[in-house]
Amino acid sequence: MKQILAEKISLPVEGMTCASCVARVEKAITKFEGVSAVNVNLATEKVTLEYDPSLVDLNEIAATVEDIGYKIDLTILQKENNPPQEKTNYVDSHLNELKSDLIFAVVLTIPILIINMGMMWESFFLNNFLNVDQINKTLLILTTPVLFISGKRFYKIFWNNLKHFSADMNSLVAIGTGAAFIFSLMITLFPEIFPHAKHNNHVYYDTTAVIITLILLGRWLESRAKSKTGSAIKKLIELQPKTAIVKEQNREIERQIDELKPGDIIVIKPGSKIPADGIITSGASSVNEAMITGESIPVEKFIGSKVIGGTINITGYFEFEISTIGKNSVLGQIIKLVEEAQGSKAPIQNLADKVASIFVPVVVLIAIVTFFIWMIIKPDDLSIAIMNFVAVLIIACPCALGLATPTALIVGMGKAAQNGILFKNGESLEELHRSDTIVFDKTGTITEGKLSVKNIIVKQISEDEFLSVLSSLESKSEHPIANAITDFAKRKSISPILIPDFENKPGKGIKGKTEKNIFLAGNESFMLENKIDINILKGEIKKDLVYNSSIVFLAIDGNVKGFVSVIDSVKSNSAKVIKQIKEMELEPILLSGDNEN
Repeated sequence: MKQILAEKISLPVEGMTCASCVARVEKAITKFEGVSAVNVNLATEKVTLEYDPSLVDLNEIAATVEDIGYKIDLTILQKENNPPQEKTNYVDSHLNELKSDLIFAVVLTIPILIINMGMMWESFFLNNFLNVDQINKTLLILTTPVLFISGKRFYKIFWNNLKHFSADMNSLVAIGTGAAFIFSLMITLFPEIFPHAKHNNHVYYDTTAVIITLILLGRWLESRAKSKTGSAIKKLIELQPKTAIVKEQNREIERQIDELKPGDIIVIKPGSKIPADGIITSGASSVNEAMITGESIPVEKFIGSKVIGGTINITGYFEFEISTIGKNSVLGQIIKLVEEAQGSKAPIQNLADKVASIFVPVVVLIAIVTFFIWMIIKPDDLSIAIMNFVAVLIIACPCALGLATPTALIVGMGKAAQNGILFKNGESLEELHRSDTIVFDKTGTITEGKLSVKNIIVKQISEDEFLSVLSSLESKSEHPIANAITDFAKRKSISPILIPDFENKPGKGIKGKTEKNIFLAGNESFMLENKIDINILKGEIKKDLVYNSSIVFLAIDGNVKGFVSVIDSVKSNSAKVIKQIKEMELEPILLSGDNEN
């Protein structure tokens, strides 16, 4: 039996406005043979599908979705090697279009409301300004642009729905405002048909204009909220540099990141961001990988070491060959994970979408029943039946039902991602309340993520002299351990000595010379490499290693003079948090790359 290899892909969908749209898009795509799973998310405006590429043509899916009134953007497939990018053009243009329509509607709706307010003082208004026919025609002139310019989106979607025998929230708005407008139009143009309505001045132009304006306001606020929910992904994307220096035929050329390809040799200078994943081919350095791993201590890199795109080079100069870039890189995979998590549905969202999808036809049916009941109760006053019909349609708009759950999930998972917590899917977030264990990372979570000096041990030298020499050497380095030592010396008002000649050994330490002395500062392997005997300090070293300290030795003229232990301090509120977690009957576990002690 042939094994089906399903691919998973997320594609942007334009034009969805409510949960009924979600149901229609899902239904259209599910019909394709070879599609094993479909998940449409209204808040992210994306469809995630699993499919067999040998059976499914994505262009056919896009054409089918477009036929029912929506648009799938397949241009993303042409940019597989490009760095991940947030889809902002459509969002921005959609927001601007909504804003323009809203402003236009508000400008015309305000005078409509003023005229209708004036009608409350009927005798004053009619005697001093216009008669009923003139007022109605003025309202007609003002309302028509609101309906057919600002409100055209509702009628366009309604007409498309009608062709496919379906309905959504736009249908409710179109039917409701359309019914109020047509009834008012008939009274204005053919008042003899509705003498009772004319006598009581029952025109509802203000209803039509206000409903469209308020729905547009809601849509604009909703779109603004949705545009901000992707902030977690945007911040991840911002980890990438925009350009990189490529080495070609011994020349250095600056290129845009989307022009890079696997095999390119990239030049990385101190302080630069690494643009892609790759292998170091020459040079050595310390790289800050905290944005990927959460560890504050830089990782030493040498020829053959792997580097990760989005991380920051600290001290050295090196060149590396790109192995992966764009969506296949480590950063690209993290962004994909966040996108999939935000695009997934929690069980409660599936329930909300299911209810919302059948809600619209039920509301239309209830509105029709309401209309006929009022026609039976008051057969001589069509206006009351019309207004109750419109009221049921407009008040029952289920936009919140389809949007509230996915928006809450996206904001929640987005905030979590900003704080280094990634959810695999929406169900994981929903099921979090059932957890009985919480696993903590150490660095930057339980600890401060910033190194500080814990202990100083000196032999045959004063502590001040020891710190003076050591801080002078470490001032030549940007390593966090070096920064911790120099900061400590400054706080103790220790004056550094002048060491004009020094050499940085990445991953090991620093060598310095004066006319009289040779100084070495670094780790144990650096001391052994330079034949420095540290056995005299073994007892003190063991005590400090219990606390998982980083040890920096100082040797002068071939003799060890002591060491400094540097640790990542525990946060002041960590103990309180752990205590509260235990009181909640949850078990805290520390997950760390350190030793068991």
